[in-house]
Amino acid sequence: MFPFDVVLFDIGGVLLTNGWDHHERSIVIEQFKLDANALESRHAKAFEAWERGDLALDEYLDAVVFYEPRSFSHPEFFSSMCAQSKELPNGALCILKELAASDKCRVGALNNEARETHEFRVSTFGLHNYFEYTFASCYMGIRKPDPKIYLRALGILGNKPERALFIDDRLENVAAAAAVGMKAVHFTGESHLRTQLGALDVL
Repeated sequence: MFPFDVVLFDIGGVLLTNGWDHHERSIVIEQFKLDANALESRHAKAFEAWERGDLALDEYLDAVVFYEPRSFSHPEFFSSMCAQSKELPNGALCILKELAASDKCRVGALNNEARETHEFRVSTFGLHNYFEYTFASCYMGIRKPDPKIYLRALGILGNKPERALFIDDRLENVAAAAAVGMKAVHFTGESHLRTQLGALDVL
């Protein structure tokens, strides 16, 4: 018997670069010659609501960037945000594809991301071809590492926690998944993940 009924991947930092983390923001800040301190301060107040789906993209951008007149538009700025998304070097995308093709278990995503960037990334990188489920914070109304997001995903799946494997690059998210009874693996690179999954009889 395959050891897990479902394998859930984080996206940013595991499959792709982070969608809108500090590094990505710094590039766009420089591109548009913005005040970094002001943007980071405003982002810190708004991003959790945006990632939970409580703010739409334009509401987030108005709070963080367009609180004063700009020489560029919302679509121009969002396009630059999206341009920061790339396949993660030494990432797990090839492992995701292998698992999905094996048809040995269900495969999905469990990630923190705003709806607009999440949907852009899933579509652009073809992740919908591999994921049967996408438990994104923008749909779930909860962000990792809140235990409720893991429990809600398990409830939707109808899975016992011990039959679910979760892969994430952030230790706090791994620890939270393990605390609700899931098998949780800390991602640090493709080769190490292959070793870990081999030991679990997944690969």
